[in-house]
Amino acid sequence: MRAARLIKMVLLLQSRPSMTAGELARELEVSERTVTRDAQALSEAGVPVYADRGRAGGYRLIGGYRTRLTGLARGEAEALFLSGVPGALREMGLEDAASAARLKVSAALLPSLRDASRTAAQRFHLDAPGWFKEPRTPELLPAVADAVWDDRVVRARYRRDEAESSREVVRELEPYGLVLKAGVWYLCARVAGGGTHRVYRIDRFTGIEAGGERFVRDEEFDLPGFWEERAEEFARSILRAEVVLRLSPAGLRQLPYATEPASVRAARESAGEPDEEGWVTVTLPVESQDVAYGQLFGLGPEAEVVAPAALRDRFAEAARRMADRYR
Repeated sequence: MRAARLIKMVLLLQSRPSMTAGELARELEVSERTVTRDAQALSEAGVPVYADRGRAGGYRLIGGYRTRLTGLARGEAEALFLSGVPGALREMGLEDAASAARLKVSAALLPSLRDASRTAAQRFHLDAPGWFKEPRTPELLPAVADAVWDDRVVRARYRRDEAESSREVVRELEPYGLVLKAGVWYLCARVAGGGTHRVYRIDRFTGIEAGGERFVRDEEFDLPGFWEERAEEFARSILRAEVVLRLSPAGLRQLPYATEPASVRAARESAGEPDEEGWVTVTLPVESQDVAYGQLFGLGPEAEVVAPAALRDRFAEAARRMADRYR
C-alpha cells in the first residue's frame, strides 16, 4: 500500500512544477504529516525530492528527475479510454485504475502539455442519467465488468422483469460488452456454447459467479452496431397498438416530449393536411392503451383521441372529473 502511494507521489511531482503538502495530502488521501514522512523516505531512496520552506513552499523534484515508472498496465490503459465518463468508471470499480493511468500519461508528457487532462475535464463532462430520475448503481455491476474485461464465462441468475417475485432463470453467459443507456446498465452477452447474442438489464441480475473458464471472443462482434440494431428492434417490438389523434400545432410540437422517437416519426409520416383550425390527424403507434393514456395526458387540450373508442371514453371521463374538481 505504501509503495503504491510513494510511486503516486513521484508521478504527481513529476507532472507539476511543485505541490504543497496540503495538495499532496488531498491527492494521496493521507495527512500532511504522512506526506512529510513519505517525502523523506523517497529522498533516502535516492529520489531527489526537495522541500521549499515558507508559506509559498512545497515539494518538487530537482535536477530534471524523470521516473521510468510511466508504463501503463493493461487495466490502466483500458480505463484511460473511459476517463471521460467518471461516473461510469466509478460504478464499474475502475476509478483507481483510470486515475493511475492519467497520472502516468501526465508524467510522460512535455511540461507544456501537462495541464491537458485538467483543461479537458473543464470542457467536457458526461452526465448519463436522464432528468428527474434517481440513478441506481446495480450491486453486481463491478463483478459483471470484471468478467467483461477478462473474457470470463459467468453463471448468471436473472429475473425476467422488475418484480422481486419474478421467476429467475439461470444462464451460462459469455459477457461481451456493457452499455449505459439513460442511466441504466445493460450487458450484451452470448449464451455459452454457441448461442445468440442477447441483451440483459444488469439491475435484474440476482447472482453472478465467474469461474476459471474463458471464452474466445468473436473479433468481428461490433458492440455499437449490435446495440443500435437491438435498440431499434426493441423500440419497434413494444409498439403493438395504435391511437388515432387530432393534434393542434402546439400538440404536434409537444409530441416528442410525450412519447418515443419511433412513435413520433410514424405519427408525422401519417399526418394528413391541417384542417381549418390548423389541427392534423395522425396515427400514433403505442405500447398499449394504458401507456398511451399516461403519455398523452400531458398534452392536455392540445390533443384529442379519436380512436380507439375505449381510450377516448377514458379521456372524456378524466376531463369531466377534472372539470368537476376545478369548478
